[in-house]
Amino acid sequence: MDRRKALKIAGGGGLAAILASGTAPAYSQGKKEWRLQQTWAKTAPGLGTGGNVFAEFVNKATNGAINIRVYSGGEIVPPFQTMDAVSNGTIQMGFGYVTYWAGQIPAMNYLGTLPFGLTVQEHNAWFMYGGGQQLAEKLYAKLGVQFMLGGNTITQPAGWYNKEIKTLADYKGLKMRIGGLGAKVVQALGGTPVSMPLGEVPQAMQSGAIDAIEFVGPLNDLGAGLHKVAKYYYWPGWLEPSGPYDFFINEKAWGTLSPSEKEIFRAGAALALQATISEFIAKNAAAYNQMVGELKVQVRQIPDEAVRGIADVAWKVIEAEAKDADSKAVLASVMKFRREILPYMRVSEFDFMRVRNLVKFG
Repeated sequence: MDRRKALKIAGGGGLAAILASGTAPAYSQGKKEWRLQQTWAKTAPGLGTGGNVFAEFVNKATNGAINIRVYSGGEIVPPFQTMDAVSNGTIQMGFGYVTYWAGQIPAMNYLGTLPFGLTVQEHNAWFMYGGGQQLAEKLYAKLGVQFMLGGNTITQPAGWYNKEIKTLADYKGLKMRIGGLGAKVVQALGGTPVSMPLGEVPQAMQSGAIDAIEFVGPLNDLGAGLHKVAKYYYWPGWLEPSGPYDFFINEKAWGTLSPSEKEIFRAGAALALQATISEFIAKNAAAYNQMVGELKVQVRQIPDEAVRGIADVAWKVIEAEAKDADSKAVLASVMKFRREILPYMRVSEFDFMRVRNLVKFG
């Protein structure tokens, strides 16, 4: 059973479906005790959901023969050392954000979040039908781990700002907490990317040490209190239209699993992906409504002309940063898929969204 079948099983009834499918393992060995560390708090809304859903599914689907215990980032090793801990066998599994590992393998920037790239469902389709899964497995194998897609932030905002963004010139001198390829683009626009812990952001925004921050989306942004320290909430989310999460498993640990256990893991990851996306859509909407209603947040749109200019700069940056063979291969694959689906997405998703906003209904 491949990943496509795993998704069908996970989407068609979860545990009951996989057991009914005949893939449940017959255990002859002892109980496996595994540790899974996330790169964030396991209780973080949206962010922590996937790891918990996955672990619960595997534990139940194996009738406890595989017991996965979930840890928050920092409980075993510091959050951004999670990949190293899995690679060297300190822990069996990790759950994080694909682009977190770009410092080790630059191509992760193109496998994960790409400015002006793919939407969440387009990204899922690329992984399943556009060669993304195979490219990901090749990259993660270099780190000594097995890759499984396990979540997505969905489209993120352009960020919170204490300065208005009306033209490209407004990015000049802007000090913004941001990472990944988006940081390179902001820098190319004349801004200054800043790296700092989230806990330091409120004071930094209030003191003027930074002018803007890009985080996750309404649910997590509201929880972090960013609406209290920033004047404007800007969209569209050109920075991160899609933010895939990854499960990564130590190769030796993966090798101890039977074929049927591996399929349970794949189905669990597919279920986590579905659960995370659904939670973000539902809870981001509720948080956004609270922001614009009760909290009177000033939601702004970056003007279309400025967005076109940003896109021109972004593409130059994206091409220039793809210096190694892996980055070039992943970028070529993503852009080929993007070109092929755009005509259809324009007449299907885009036009439906457009006309839905034109009518009164219900």
